[in-house]
Amino acid sequence: MRYIGGKSLILENIESAIHQNTKNVSSVLDIFSGSGTVSQYLKTQGYKVYSNDFLYFSYILNSCIELNEEPRFENLKINDPISYLNNLNIDDTDFKDSQLFIYNNYSPNDKCDRMYFQEKNAKKIDIIRLTIEKWKNERKINDKEYKYLLCSLLNAVPYVANITGVYAAYLKFWDKRTYNDLTLKPIEINNNNNINICFNKDYHEILEEIEADLMYADPPYNSREYLPNYHILETIAKYDYPLVYGKTGVRNYDKQKSEFCKKATVKQAFINLISNCKCKYILISYNNEGLLSTEELSDICKEFAVKDTFKLIEFNYRRYKSKIVNTKDGLKEQLYFLQRW
Repeated sequence: MRYIGGKSLILENIESAIHQNTKNVSSVLDIFSGSGTVSQYLKTQGYKVYSNDFLYFSYILNSCIELNEEPRFENLKINDPISYLNNLNIDDTDFKDSQLFIYNNYSPNDKCDRMYFQEKNAKKIDIIRLTIEKWKNERKINDKEYKYLLCSLLNAVPYVANITGVYAAYLKFWDKRTYNDLTLKPIEINNNNNINICFNKDYHEILEEIEADLMYADPPYNSREYLPNYHILETIAKYDYPLVYGKTGVRNYDKQKSEFCKKATVKQAFINLISNCKCKYILISYNNEGLLSTEELSDICKEFAVKDTFKLIEFNYRRYKSKIVNTKDGLKEQLYFLQRW
């Protein structure tokens, strides 16, 4: 899944920074886990992973790190739930048109002109999501199986969405991908023989609750809020029939604005993050064009670091801009490393 600030291209840099600067690290807290790329990678490297994100759809995407084997779906009595869901047809269900939230709000119809999904895929998203919820309510699937199926659905949505990368806007013409059929795929499960745990909490709570050897933090770099850019995925994950407004049908997110997205609060947010962390080592992803300058963030890290343990690791990186890869000189991805004690 394409994700603002996704770290798929620097996973080896992150692992190298951990390997070269720490000793005896067996557990990692990924406190702003986003799409789950880093958590999943660290799990494959053998670390016990604590993953957290405040957005519910991110929590669902990360939830499969808790699995060390494929779900068995013993109570469902369906040999292949993924295949079953892929072959669902609206005529095979008893769901009413009024229940189809994605179709009613994000696909062209008599009451909506938003062009996020073709009609067939919008309805398919709805009936799959409603079926998964029905199975859960009927206790045919357990919590881990429920999240596994939701994760598969969320991973499938971008391949039929009429967007350039995020859901803050839709295209005014139908992209060729939107003519594809929505297709769920099994989630790849890696067994690292650890009890890995996923959370859906505010980061302040996690700082109080979780002790790990190292904290990896990838907070927002600028004023771009994540929820309005991924509001449809959040709605599919929750399927809570929210009030939506505006041209893009965005959810209300007033209570979910990040301290890291505002110039007035970002400095104190970093101070709180580092000072309240219960991990011996801290590794922070940022870049040199963030709301907080390199000098300011370096000074904060040095203030809390054991003498001479602070390191700033910089490397060139591509700029996020929809489908366009921009390699403009000057943008550098950064890793801030420090040891607390």
